[in-house]
Amino acid sequence: MAKPRAIVTRRWPSANEERLKQNFDVVFNESDVPFTGDQLKDSLKNCDVFMPTVTDKVTRDVLSVEGRTANMIANFGVGFNHIDIDAAKELGITVSNTPSVLTDCTADIAMSLLLMVARRVGEGERELRSDNWTGWRPTHLLGTKVTGKKLGIIGFGRIGQAVAQRAKFGFNMDILYWDPYDLPEEVVSKYNATKLDTIEDICKESDFVSVNCPATKETFHLMNEERFKLMKPTAFVINTARGDIIDEKALLKALADKEIAGAGLDVFETEPNIPSELKTLENVVSYPHLGSATIETRIAMGDTAIDNALAFFEGKDLPNKVV
Repeated sequence: MAKPRAIVTRRWPSANEERLKQNFDVVFNESDVPFTGDQLKDSLKNCDVFMPTVTDKVTRDVLSVEGRTANMIANFGVGFNHIDIDAAKELGITVSNTPSVLTDCTADIAMSLLLMVARRVGEGERELRSDNWTGWRPTHLLGTKVTGKKLGIIGFGRIGQAVAQRAKFGFNMDILYWDPYDLPEEVVSKYNATKLDTIEDICKESDFVSVNCPATKETFHLMNEERFKLMKPTAFVINTARGDIIDEKALLKALADKEIAGAGLDVFETEPNIPSELKTLENVVSYPHLGSATIETRIAMGDTAIDNALAFFEGKDLPNKVV
């Protein structure tokens, strides 16, 4: 029996690529440059399973290409807002993702951003590397204490809870959260967390606001001008979820007007293009989307995507089906 034909849009860890070769008639993107819209369409006409990443805009137009042969999209990543899920469902295309395996590493990144922006670590390193450090002095680069502060978490799912784990038991932070769903009491009591009624309450009460909700139509620009105005002038916002959950123009205004103290960002609205101000403001720490960027996690993500695809072709229930 012939192997299913797979097209992979970016380079994956070598261990994943070897496994793909064993199980599929696979075509890799050797250049590792994001596909254009036409390349995405051509891919869907020339494979049985399409394996994209967050860099691929799999729109309704792409999915509706005439002559499509792919009925399975095995996404490399937990987020799927780059795929038109409604269109996929209408067209009978199965979509899967890779949740769970990146929870810990994303939470680690969230805490590193929180610590770096609060303690001005980026500023200090830049000063040292440019040979401008003149030595210790009592008022040099005074930051904000983290231990014992209030952390407001927007989205108390797997990653939000993993952030709470690190904040509560590593830094004795008070955990506040907002989530549209009621969570089991044992989850809430584990972190001695307090659920607030609204996102506005989170903004008002928190010293740090961590964004950990999925990107949906409802969460687009969830952190906007009105909500930034509610935050304390000493507070920080941390985003490791998706870039478009934060209105970047509103964020820049809040920073310029000193409505908030700073931001730690791993994701951006129009990656890889980001506003130049976010690159130059000293009270912003920015990472190039490193949330899941560990060897162990990326291999696990690839294996999960492969497991989903194999289950599809074997007629089994997918471990991580989106639609």
